[in-house]
Amino acid sequence: MNTVRSFSNILVTGGAGFIGSNFIRYMFAQPDFKGTIINLDKLTYAGNLESLKDISEQYEGNKYFFEKTDIRDKAALDICFTKYKIDCVVHFAAESHVDRSITGPSEFIDTNIIGTFNLLEIARKHWLNKEGNIDQSYLFHHVSTDEVYGSLGDSGLFLETTPYDPRSPYSASKASSDHIVSTYYHTYGLPVTISNCSNNYGAYQFPEKLIPVMILNILEQKALPVYGNGENIRDWLFVDDHCSGIWATISKGKLGETYNIGGDNEWTNIKLVNRLCEILADRKNRDKDDYKKLITYIKDRPGHDLRYAINCEKIKKELGWKQSLTFSLGLETTVDWYLDNLEWVKHIQSGEYQKWMNQNYNMR
Repeated sequence: MNTVRSFSNILVTGGAGFIGSNFIRYMFAQPDFKGTIINLDKLTYAGNLESLKDISEQYEGNKYFFEKTDIRDKAALDICFTKYKIDCVVHFAAESHVDRSITGPSEFIDTNIIGTFNLLEIARKHWLNKEGNIDQSYLFHHVSTDEVYGSLGDSGLFLETTPYDPRSPYSASKASSDHIVSTYYHTYGLPVTISNCSNNYGAYQFPEKLIPVMILNILEQKALPVYGNGENIRDWLFVDDHCSGIWATISKGKLGETYNIGGDNEWTNIKLVNRLCEILADRKNRDKDDYKKLITYIKDRPGHDLRYAINCEKIKKELGWKQSLTFSLGLETTVDWYLDNLEWVKHIQSGEYQKWMNQNYNMR
């Protein structure tokens, strides 16, 4: 029987991003969650506090606080830990776009590696007890990706024991941070858990990733760019299921362990794009071929991994986690969310979301 942990002051780094904002929303939806969440985010182009506007209006200044802070700023992290008496870190903050890492890798190294190191060092400093040992009632949870494992062939699945074999500056920086987190457990006794997830999709995803790009391009009848022959395979995980998996790991996972969180759901990119065309054709009462003719094959990107697929039996067996939605239903739910929230999309496309954040947060 796993002991269930609870925390009073949870620091969520990167909480204005896609998965981080969904995690904060997920936590406040849990009836047994009585703690406080501190959302720490640098607010890069992908950080959007409008995604948490309802949470802010309901909880800010009471159970929810926002700190505009760069995880590369060690002194600022120190102040934050002191101010809020942080007893749990859920570390999402990262540069995460593979294409951007290929054209500009330095930001990925600085944020994903040095930023993680800074957080670990500050946590180690603040979680020492009077005897000079690290109190095991705290927790540092590191959110990572299946891309650290490299690329699969036609068969097989990534296990927690699969050797790391990153293929892009992004995945290499995440592999590095995974290893650093693990060493802080083994070397210093810092209580840590790690999760590696497959491709996320769902509400509030910044429109530079595959699914929102395709949805919005279909709506605007723009070209639907597909790398190579479209046969690259990804395992798709609904973001709410990822959030529940993270919370299961944080609350019940064994210290020092890694848990893979996947969708059990492999689709080729071209099959996915065709399905999005079909769903939107149904919603818009259009012929699906009107949208499918927009598919355009483009030159493959460097180091494009052929296939990712996760074995997530460990988290299912040990922590009782499971996915809540089939990919078919999750995809329809996601399409409907974007159709119902085109104003949110327009604010991103116009840059209005940044003006909104400047007015509401930067002057604090």
